[in-house]
Amino acid sequence: MKAILLFFILIFSATYAQQTKTVIFDDILFYDGYAPTVTQPVPNDVIRHRNDLYSKKLSAQQLAAFGDEITINVNIKAACDNYDRIGNVNLALVPKGQITYMLDDVDVVRIELGRYITPFMNKNKTPNVVPYSYDLNHISRIFKDQTTLAKYDIWIELELFGVPYSAHTQIAGCAGRNDVFYGSVEIVSNVVVNAEKVDDLVLLPLLIKHDLNNYQAGASDGIGLSKKTITFELDNTIYNAKLFLITSSHGAGNGGEEYVRREHYLYFDQNLKLQYKPGGLSCEPFRKYNTQPNGIYKNSPQTDQFWASWNNWCPGNSIPTRTIDLGTLAAGTHTVVLDVPEAQFIGSDGKIPVSLYIQAHNKPYTASVEAVLIADNLRLFPNPTTNLVTIISDHEISSIEIWDLAGKKLGTGKGKAIDLSTYSAGTYIIKITSQSGNQTQHKVIKK
Repeated sequence: MKAILLFFILIFSATYAQQTKTVIFDDILFYDGYAPTVTQPVPNDVIRHRNDLYSKKLSAQQLAAFGDEITINVNIKAACDNYDRIGNVNLALVPKGQITYMLDDVDVVRIELGRYITPFMNKNKTPNVVPYSYDLNHISRIFKDQTTLAKYDIWIELELFGVPYSAHTQIAGCAGRNDVFYGSVEIVSNVVVNAEKVDDLVLLPLLIKHDLNNYQAGASDGIGLSKKTITFELDNTIYNAKLFLITSSHGAGNGGEEYVRREHYLYFDQNLKLQYKPGGLSCEPFRKYNTQPNGIYKNSPQTDQFWASWNNWCPGNSIPTRTIDLGTLAAGTHTVVLDVPEAQFIGSDGKIPVSLYIQAHNKPYTASVEAVLIADNLRLFPNPTTNLVTIISDHEISSIEIWDLAGKKLGTGKGKAIDLSTYSAGTYIIKITSQSGNQTQHKVIKK
């Protein structure tokens, strides 16, 4: 028993004792996305690209303080937009020494790190802040790659498109205002002494929020198609390549793509690598953030079957980032295809914003791919929790174990739902085993 307790203490000491929290944006205020860019002042080190997009450069000291575990936390606070909107946090590599940059500059490398949907929020009710969290350990390689740091500065972007028009009449105190949301971002990382310096990074941006549809020229491979093909060239062989994919379906009209779950197919070099149907999870954990009455949450809790029948995403939740292992890729021409063959876009309305990038190494890398994928993609929500916790992961789960801090196993489970309703308030260790046999451990707080 003492050995088990010591084991958990060592895990906590390594994981939680030495952390750095770096605030990037602190309640930065977004404005009407359709209006001309406002002239209100911003902090000295922040750039306002548009009313819906801010950027800030990471300093050399901040980059040096990051370890190999990276979490980005985003908090969105209600102002005068009471509808569900799409937002995201991005990373931009900007040529060294520039004090600003253009978003479409070919010398600037931009990738989307995480996407979220705001809840329907009334700023006069609580909670009026919704949290989103992204485990992004893989970008620590970007932060530490010496060749990259010699060529680029690294900027973090926060994007959130909102409009205040409905709130003008529906929300007290919003008449005539053009501010829509406040946004905050922090990077949480472990501190690693004598961190390894690397110089083998390969980062290939393929798409960033490209609007896939079947009715606009250039949106897909052709009018009437909901398939997008991306072709790229590799000058040299790359290793341990992983493709990162973010998609979400939008279009709120009658029969719109928001409300119909479609099969998505991802092909690489003509081989099917991933088939998935977005959504299907219960939105009930996010009901508390939806303080403005709306037609999605209605007036009372709904069953899991109800939510699974139609929802592509939940207002107040993050959009999953899917990771596809590509392994070693030879020099030459490669293609990526995303196909949603049943998408209809009724009335030439709606879109599927697609972000794609590849991260790899330019020399052999021996770390376990499966271990990297498990660490990067698995998280528990909500945490802290009152009753249920959902495992957010693209991997199938074979077993769950619940332990207390004294090293005693309290229970087991299967699937992706953890029921803590019969447990007393406190902190528990959740041990999760994937079908491939990899194990991760997570601290969960039961309120």
